[in-house]
Amino acid sequence: MKTEIEVKFLNVDFDEVRRNLESLGGVCEQPMRLMRRVLSQQHKRSPDSDYSSFLRLRDEGDKVTLTYKEFREKTLTGATEQEVVVSNFDETKAILESAGITFTTFQESRRETWKVGNVEVVLDEWPWLNPYIEIESDSEEAVKRMAAQLGFSWDDAVFGATNSAYAVQYPDGRNSRDLISLSEIRFGAPLPDIFKPAKETR
Repeated sequence: MKTEIEVKFLNVDFDEVRRNLESLGGVCEQPMRLMRRVLSQQHKRSPDSDYSSFLRLRDEGDKVTLTYKEFREKTLTGATEQEVVVSNFDETKAILESAGITFTTFQESRRETWKVGNVEVVLDEWPWLNPYIEIESDSEEAVKRMAAQLGFSWDDAVFGATNSAYAVQYPDGRNSRDLISLSEIRFGAPLPDIFKPAKETR
């Protein structure tokens, strides 16, 4: 499987990021668009482990991808994935469900994609979450260099799946790994109980 070299920085100002990307010669390859996905959690280790894996079908606006992704550790190189492009979101979902795959969650997000040389920078918006960016490239050095050029401190780096960002923003909520158990994650929906302090959900 391909190792992903990627990092997140949270609570960002998109306009400032765009200005900095333009100053570095960056090109906006895809403007902000709505994305939708379904996930099926894959159990390979005990529920108490930080290790997680899932199968994801995602409509990215310009293409539909089917991805198997593993997060073995929360580091710059802790994620691996296998991905293919498929022709139709709904038909592929129906095929997988017919084969016995159960999708536990439907998720919406918005994403804008930039490229600076061999580095991809995406601006991400998720329900109930402050804006964040993700930087990905084929080398650790390129990712760290881009982070510095955009004005981010490596001390603020966040690794792992999107639930890592939710865990930072909602530290008093229940285990962020419950994110995949939410049946729907949609813009405009009320904040789920898993993000609220325990005393607020009694």
